[in-house]
Amino acid sequence: MEKKLVQYSVVDAFTDTAFKGNPAAVCILEEERDEEWLQAVAREFNFSQTCYLTGASSSELAGSANGGSSLRFQLRWFTPVKEVDLCGHATLAAAHTLFTSGMVDSDTIEFMTLSGILTAKRVPETKSSHILKIKDGDVPGIWIELDFPVVPIAEDDAERISCVSKVLNGTSIVEIKKTAKDDYFIVIPSWKEVEEFQPQFDEIKRCPGRGIIITGSAQPDLGFDFVSRFFAPKVGLNE
Repeated sequence: MEKKLVQYSVVDAFTDTAFKGNPAAVCILEEERDEEWLQAVAREFNFSQTCYLTGASSSELAGSANGGSSLRFQLRWFTPVKEVDLCGHATLAAAHTLFTSGMVDSDTIEFMTLSGILTAKRVPETKSSHILKIKDGDVPGIWIELDFPVVPIAEDDAERISCVSKVLNGTSIVEIKKTAKDDYFIVIPSWKEVEEFQPQFDEIKRCPGRGIIITGSAQPDLGFDFVSRFFAPKVGLNE
């Protein structure tokens, strides 16, 4: 049987400016595809994340008579080299695609994932309405609230911690913890040092664990609590 065409979008998350932020490809599948195909498409896009929504046939996307009810979709994330069990910006991109395309009329979407049920909720804007001008037309701005699982952190042995700290090239370290996802969570003094950090990906690959997260407190006038960056070259995510 001939395969159906796949509807997809490229969404720049965490920005209100086109061609900035963190891009992700969002593919809406009306039928199951095999692992080889999913990985090949992710490799072709070559973004840090390509995500796939299933359960998105026309009948399932029609919404419900009760606008407050939740719709459910299966959501999977792939880097160019492997499937991962959680991704924040690609989940935001998937929710944005569903909300802004008119494919759902509910204010809440539930995603069935390898990390359990994740919820995306459309919330009232807290800033003045704005329109993002892009080449193909006007996209209305919306606010989306994500409910994600808490990832526990713990101490790790000194030898492994020492190896991880070396990749920071002398950057001051406030604290290092290991997450249950096998990443190292590193707090450094300020957002500016996070922004200016120059990662050495070959060195990071030699570190234990999956990847490293660096984070620092933001100054009040930025409008954010903290700034973080995540490096995982072992799974095809330099950053």
